[in-house]
Order: sequence, then structure tokens, then C-alpha cells
Amino acid sequence: MGKGQWDMIMNEVDWNPGKLLDMSGYFWKTCTLHAGVKLEIFSIIGSDSLSPKEICKKIKGDMRGVSVLLNALTAMRLLKKEEGRYSNTPATAKFLSKESPEYVGFMIMHHHHLIDSWSRMDQAVLSGKPLRTRASSSTEKQRESFLMGMYNIAMSIAPSLSKELNLTECRHLLDFGGGPGTYAIHFCLNNPGLSASVYDLPTTRPFAEKTIGEFGLSDRIDFLEGDYLDDGFNYKGIFDAAWLSYIIHGEGPKDAEKIIGKAVSALKPGGKIFIHEFILNDNMDGPLFPTLFSINMLLQTESGQSYSEKHIFDMMIKHGVKDIKRLDFRGPNESGIIAGVV
Repeated sequence: MGKGQWDMIMNEVDWNPGKLLDMSGYFWKTCTLHAGVKLEIFSIIGSDSLSPKEICKKIKGDMRGVSVLLNALTAMRLLKKEEGRYSNTPATAKFLSKESPEYVGFMIMHHHHLIDSWSRMDQAVLSGKPLRTRASSSTEKQRESFLMGMYNIAMSIAPSLSKELNLTECRHLLDFGGGPGTYAIHFCLNNPGLSASVYDLPTTRPFAEKTIGEFGLSDRIDFLEGDYLDDGFNYKGIFDAAWLSYIIHGEGPKDAEKIIGKAVSALKPGGKIFIHEFILNDNMDGPLFPTLFSINMLLQTESGQSYSEKHIFDMMIKHGVKDIKRLDFRGPNESGIIAGVV
């Protein structure tokens, strides 16, 4: 990239004190949203129109505190206020009320649990050490927010992706590190001849089996307990496809490559492997979300990071994967899919 092109990109944002301070203080809005979700304000209101006194009684709160929160949520256009009563907007009723099947509050609460470590990022930058435990080994409430948050995100991708991903010749899919099994569920729903196995930690089993059961797929999707970094992976050459979504970023290059190697070993000759990740450019300085996600991994893991397309290609090539290509898919936050054949 020439200097002129670089200057053009850097000048796209006309930074000034106002914009800098707006970015610096944006966490005020973030924390206001988090408080609304944590206190279940949107779920309590539901399809009703409630007064501050009614809401205060339901959450056992202080009238002053509840009133200022409701007014701020209204100013953020997350609530509507008419004649002193508050109601949800169509969007908040759809996405922030637990009554809705499209509720995303679990992921918002997962973000809430990350705030403390992000506020101390400078410590991690100086030490190179994580400031919090992995979500999979945190408290039950935090683990629920993480796993069901992953479910929220996957539910926004999997139904349409399952119609695009070619699994027609596959009979048994490995959802490696599959969490609640959302992708396995939708791949099976869209491919009647397909069965799947979700491989993840024992603590994940209750969430996965509940979710799989709710979709009526317990007879086609099972759960395999294990840690994809342990040596006791004994599922060699039995799957037709392996799906790895958002798992290699939790590890450094050595272990990320090890995970890919295990997935490859689980495939029959001709089996397909799909890696779904937040993918960096080869300079490692964009797009924005994958660069920020690398910071998130700094705060949580010993060596995790976002990977570039070249990194992923190289790791797959080392394990004999052929016909590697990046699929024509662009998910939320610059996620992409790299596919190959064993």
C-alpha cells in the first residue's frame, strides 16, 4: 500500500475532541443497556405499558434509580415513554425481551461479564497475561451467558448458512467445540440424511442436550464429552465433515494447528473441513472487529488471537488438506469460512 492510499484511509475519520470524547464515554451507553438487560426491564415490560412505580415494584428497586434508568433507555430509543408510562419498541420487544425467540440478551450479558477485564487492558498489555478465566471454566451464570450467547449469534447465521453449505453427500458431521450445537442442529434440519456429533466439554452437555431436544433432534445428534486439546481424542476417520466455528482463536498458533489436525484425523478420505472464524487481513491490522477480538483473547487466554486467511490456509496445508478456498460468505463482525477436502 502506497503512502497516499494509507493517508487516505487514515483521514477517513476526521478525529476531533468531540469525536474522541464521544468514543471515550461510549461505555455510559453500553452500561445503561447492560443494566436494562440484567434487571430484565425489557422482559418485565413485555407487551405492556408500565409506570415507573410498577416497574420499581417488580424489580424491587429504588424509585430514583429506576426512573433515571428508564429515562436514559428512552433517550437511547430503547423504550418509548407516553404519559409517564414505558413500553418496548418493536426492536426491543423482538431482541431484548425473553418472551421472544430472537432474544439476544445472553450475549449482552456475556459482554457485561467482560467489562472488568477490558477496563484493565493496560495491565494485560504490559504483562502479556490474561486477566480473567475462560468462559467455559467460569461461574455457572457466566457460562450460561456465554453458551446461550453463542446460541444467539449462531441462530442469526446457521438457518441461512445451512442452505448454502454443501453437505448433501455427507452422512455424519463433527461439530468440533460445538457448544449448544446450533450449527449441527440447522445442518441436520436442512439435510435429512445427515446425523451429527457435538464434541465439547462436559460442562456444556446440559445446554447442548436441552437445545438439541427442543429442536426434536435427539435421535440424530449426540454429544461427545472431551477437550479438543487433550490427547484422548479417539474418533479417527469416522466423519464425513468437520465444522469448527470460533474455536481456534482461543489458542496460540501451535494449539490452533493441533486442533485442526485432530479435526482432519476424524475425517474419512474425501471428508470436508470448514473453519469459521473472525479473519484478519495478512497485515493483521484489519478489519476492525478481528483486531479487537485479538485483544479480547489477550485478556482471556495465554496465547489466543484472531488469525489471518494465510495463517489458516497454512495450518490446513500442514495437515494435508487440499482444495482450500475461502467461501463466498461474510458473517457478522467479519467472520468468514475457509473450506478444504482431506
